This record gives sequence, structure tokens and C-alpha cells, in this order.
Amino acid sequence: MHHKNLLEINDCGIYCPQADVYIDPWKPVNKALITHAHGDHSRWGNKFYLAHRQSEAVMRLRLGADINLQTVAYGEQIIINGVRISYHPAGHITGSAQIRLEYGGQVWVASGDYKTEQDKTCTPFEPVRCHTFITESTFGLPIYSWRPEAEIFAEMNAWWRSNRELGFSTLVCGYSLGKAQRIIANADPEIGPILLHGAVHNVTEALRQDGLQLPPTRRLTSDTPKELIRGSLVVAPPSALNTPWMRKLQPVRTAMASGWMNLRGAKRRRAVDRGFVLSDHADWQGLNEAIRQTGAQQVLVTHGYTAAFSRWLQSQGYDAREVQTLYTGELGELQEVDEGASEAE
Repeated sequence: MHHKNLLEINDCGIYCPQADVYIDPWKPVNKALITHAHGDHSRWGNKFYLAHRQSEAVMRLRLGADINLQTVAYGEQIIINGVRISYHPAGHITGSAQIRLEYGGQVWVASGDYKTEQDKTCTPFEPVRCHTFITESTFGLPIYSWRPEAEIFAEMNAWWRSNRELGFSTLVCGYSLGKAQRIIANADPEIGPILLHGAVHNVTEALRQDGLQLPPTRRLTSDTPKELIRGSLVVAPPSALNTPWMRKLQPVRTAMASGWMNLRGAKRRRAVDRGFVLSDHADWQGLNEAIRQTGAQQVLVTHGYTAAFSRWLQSQGYDAREVQTLYTGELGELQEVDEGASEAE
């Protein structure tokens, strides 16, 4: 018996006709299932939202306290018009989920964004068995291979300690939702105080509200005493780089934490002293391993290196193809820098 596809892509997003719901729609719809709270996946204007409970406070912060939002735990099942829907850990950021849909003997999983490396700020990625897997490919080329985060954070803390001894404050820029909290969670509070740019502070407080455990931090304001700033670690979004806001940090050493620091020239272009290769997305090996563990035969590639990655999957025997979506993956981080102070106080 021939089934219509359980999910299809139309001009609003990833659509499930049987349940009449969308996954991470980019235009306003009636019912939106949200994988995680990043702006390219969780947009304003939907009539109803379903998300993981650890996304609640941050989604209300970004989209408005009054959005019509229902939340679920990982593994909890919701049935809409016969379609069984459940959320499973994606390991991307706090509250991020892969969404599993089952109907008429078909199982589809939409990954949203994911990473396979364990990280203190989120429930570890769990492979979900399915017939069709919709995957991202933000870093879907063999040149992307991440070092263990423990090594990266050991380097970052050593650099902060040495800056402090030399009388500098240390500014590390990372996306204000996800990357920033990972930096905070792994910073060594014995070295000195951890201060947050307003945009990072607001998101961090929302995530604490949803249960995220982090070392103590303070919001950096115009009243923060100079002697507290000197030698401190300051966490800010990339958009704060080279803006007047940075004056109060002088003398300062600067760094950017991003998967894109892997590319030669990216660090130099962004005029920072250090680049730490740290991504909230799976690297080449992580993507391949995750896809293998789903057991899926059909793979749809939504964003990143879609053409190259889907060709590679075809060569490995998968029924793979790229689909056009409006998700940006970690490119959002680069745009945030280039557009200047989009998230400044």
C-alpha cells in the first residue's frame, strides 16, 4: 500500500498533512512543533507552539510571555489525529529536541540541529530509529572534526588565567543562546568573576528558570566597578565585538568561540586575539554516526552543506536528497557578527 509522505516541505516549513502541524515553520502557521529556541527554528507569529519544557522560559523571553505554548518532556507522547508525536534529546542546546512522528507504519524523525558530543548544558543526543531522517549538515564536510570540549575549555581557562595575571580582562564571544551557557558552564570560577553582557544575561536567567545549573554570574552594566572587570571573564554575543560597549573592558583580550574558527582567515577577519573551535553542531563524523544509528534508509538534508552531504550519503547507499529550507545553522553566528550590534543592550 502506497503511503503519502508523512512529512513534506512547503513554503511555510516542514509540514505533516495528517496532523496538520508544522515543524519549525518559517512563516506563521496554526500549529508549530518547535525543535529548539534558536531564532531560525522558533519564529514569532504562530497561533500554537509545542516545545520541550526546558525551552519554555527562553521562548517566552524571545517571542513574548503570552505565546500559546504547551511543553512536553523527552519521550512523552502526544497524539494528533492519529499521529504519535514525541520529543527526543538532540544535544544541541538546553531543551533542544529531535521530533519523532509515527503514523500508518511510518516513522519520521526531524533532527532540528544536533550534536553528538556530551555537554553539561543539555541532555545528551539520543539516536531515534526511523525510516526517514531529516538531518542538518551545518558542518557536513570531512574538514570539520572537533577536538574534545574538555581540551578546548582547558585551553580557554588557562588563557583567561594568564590574561588575569597580566592585568587584562578576557572577553569570549559566543552565541547568546547555547554557546554562551556552555562557556559559562565550563569556565573555572576559581580564576575570577564571570560577567555577562545584557543579552547573554537575559537568556541565561531564562534557562536557569527552566532548571539549568551554572556557576554564579553577574550582569555587566555601566555601574560595574572597574576593579571587578579587570581580570574577569566576560561572555558576550559576537555582535558586541568592536562596539563602544567594549570600552569598559579595556585593557582586554578577545576571543570567539565558534565552529567557524576552524576555517583559516575567519579568526583574522573578526579581529580577535584567539579563536576557539567550539560548535553546538555535530562534526562530519558525528553526522555520519548519528545517521547510521537511526537505521533510516531515506535521508533528507535541510541546511548546511546540503548538496555535498546528500551526494556523499547517496554514495554510501542511502536514498538521500537535499531540501530547501530557511534554517541557517551556525551561519546565524556569522551574520550576527556582520550585522553589528543586533543583540546589544
